[in-house]
Amino acid sequence: MSPRPFTILFILAAFAGAYFTGYATSDFAGHLDRQVHDIHCSFVPGIVASDTSASSGCHVTMMSSYSSVLRTLVWGGIPIALPGLATFAFLLFRGLDLVLNGRQDDREATKFLVIASLVPVLTSLVMGYISIVELGATCKLCVGTYASSLGVLIFAIGAWRSSMAPTLGEDIGIGVEPDPNAVPSGSGLTGFLVGFGTLGGFVVVPCLLYLILAPDFSKYIGGCGTLPAPEDTYGIMVSLDENTGGKEAIEVFDPLCPACKGFEERLMASGLDGQLHRKAVLFPLDSTCNWNVGSTLHAGACTISEAVLCAEGNSDAVIDWAFLHQEEIRVATEADPEAAGRMVTGQFPELKSCVGSAAVKTKLNRSLRWAVANKLPVLTPQLYVEGTKLCDEDTDLGMDWALSRLLSQGPVAKENTP
Repeated sequence: MSPRPFTILFILAAFAGAYFTGYATSDFAGHLDRQVHDIHCSFVPGIVASDTSASSGCHVTMMSSYSSVLRTLVWGGIPIALPGLATFAFLLFRGLDLVLNGRQDDREATKFLVIASLVPVLTSLVMGYISIVELGATCKLCVGTYASSLGVLIFAIGAWRSSMAPTLGEDIGIGVEPDPNAVPSGSGLTGFLVGFGTLGGFVVVPCLLYLILAPDFSKYIGGCGTLPAPEDTYGIMVSLDENTGGKEAIEVFDPLCPACKGFEERLMASGLDGQLHRKAVLFPLDSTCNWNVGSTLHAGACTISEAVLCAEGNSDAVIDWAFLHQEEIRVATEADPEAAGRMVTGQFPELKSCVGSAAVKTKLNRSLRWAVANKLPVLTPQLYVEGTKLCDEDTDLGMDWALSRLLSQGPVAKENTP
C-alpha cells in the first residue's frame, strides 16, 4: 500500500518537531562547558545565522528556570527539549511503522497515534502559556515546536478517520483498500499499554544517558575566589530580604542589568533564596558615575542605583520596578540623560529630594570603592555566600546545581585575591 497524504503529512510534522527540539537540545547541551555560546533562534535553524545578542526570546526562555528539570541533580538540569525530541522521534517511528508494515487501515494503530499526539500538544499549551505569561518572551524554536505538535495531532486525526471510513477516504481522494500483507497490531488496552511503554522507553533512555554523561563540575565549587574585605564599613549595602537565619550573602548587581534580572528570577524560582540572607552592593555599569566602566552599558543605572540607596526600607520596591521597566528606562535615558531621574521620582515621589543629592552620590561612590577594595571584576551579577564566590559561569543555567552545593559546604579560607 502506498503512503496516504495524511500519513505523509504526519511523518513530516513529526520530523519537523524533532528538527526544532533537536536544535533546542543541542543549544542547551552546548553550554555544558560553562561558557556562553550563540544559540539558534530561527524558524529555519541551521540555515539562518545563530543569535549572538543574548537578548532574543530564545535566550530568555533557555536561561529561565522553566527550560530544564532536575536542576540541582545535574549542572543545568535535563533540558525539556530532550524528552520533546524523544517524543517526536517516537511519533516519527510510529508513522513510518504504519507505512512500512502496511498498517494504515489499522484503526487501533491510528487511534493510538491520535492519543500519543496529545502529549506534545498538551505540553506545548503549558509551555506556550509559561513563555507568554510568565516570561513575556517568544522563542522561534519553541513556536516551531508548537506548530509541529499541532500538525501531528491534526494529521493523526486525518489518518485515523481514513482508516475508519473508507467512503470518507474515497470522497477526499485517498485509496483505502485493506492491505492483505498488513502486520496486525495489539488490540485494545494491551496495544495502548505497549505503545505508551515504548514511548516511555524513548523518553527515559536518552534522559538517563544525559544524566550519566553530563560533566561533573564539583571541583569548581568554592574555587572562584573570596572577598578579602567584606565588611560594610560605610553602610552602603542594601538588605534584600528578612531571612536573618540564612547564610550571609552579598549580591553585586546593577538594577538595569538584564542578566541581574534573570539571575534574580532564577534564584526565586529555585527556592534557594530562602537559605540566604542577602545584601546588595550597587555596581551600575554606567560610566556617568562608575569610573571602572570604559563606556556606559546600561544608561540610567547610576540614577536608579541612587534611588535604591535612597529608598532604604523600600528598596525592594524600587528594584522590582526597575527590573520591570529596564529596557524602557535605558532607551529613554540614552535619548535624554535626565529621563531616568524623572521616571523613578515620578514613580516614587518621596525620593525626589534624595536622588541626585550629594549625600547619595557619596554613598554610591563608596559602594564602588567597596568593589575596588575587594578587587571585583567589572561584571554583574556576582554572588558571594559567606565571602565565597559563586562562579560567574554558574550564575545562569548551572545556578541551582552550584549554589545548592556552595550552601552545603562550610566557609572557604580567605585569599588575597578573588
